[in-house]
Parts: sequence; C-alpha cells; structure tokens
Amino acid sequence: MYLEQRGPTLLLHLKVVPNSSRTCLAGILGNALKIKIAQPPEDNKANKAVIQLLAEILSIPPAHITLISGHTNPRKTLQLTGIPLAAAQQKLTPHQNP
Repeated sequence: MYLEQRGPTLLLHLKVVPNSSRTCLAGILGNALKIKIAQPPEDNKANKAVIQLLAEILSIPPAHITLISGHTNPRKTLQLTGIPLAAAQQKLTPHQNP
C-alpha cells in the first residue's frame, strides 16, 4: 500500500516521473502512488512540485509534508502530519487517473 500509518504520522510512498507534460497523480504503480511532475529533477524543483501538489490535494500546509528518503531518486517516501489515514486515502483516491 502506498500509504501507511507510523504512529501519529503517515508515510506516503511515491514513484515520481519528472519532465512530464503536466503535473498530476497518475495512479498506482506497485506499492507506490505514481505522480507526474512537469518540473525537471534538478535543483530540487521536482521535489518541491511534488510537495506543493500533495499539499493542495490533501489540504494541508506544505510544512506538514517532509521528504524523508529518495531526494535524488524517483522512488520517494514522504512523511505527512496533520491528516488522518482515512482522510488522506479519501482525498488521494478521486485524483488518481486510470
């Protein structure tokens, strides 16, 4: 599962595709949520765009989203605070493209 509860926080596992034609959620890939990002993977631009997109979708401040692994890798793990598991699942599900 791409979302897992770890104590008071959530871990979100991602597969990020930078340099895409648009920024959007692109479904599930194995145990990760696939995200397409228009920004390039240089100077932390793609990572910042991922955090901004998720903050908008989840309705939480970007400061509540922390990249904990995969800073230079397409496979990333983010820590989310301030949102329950059920709410995160509900907000992410309608945004996934088939």
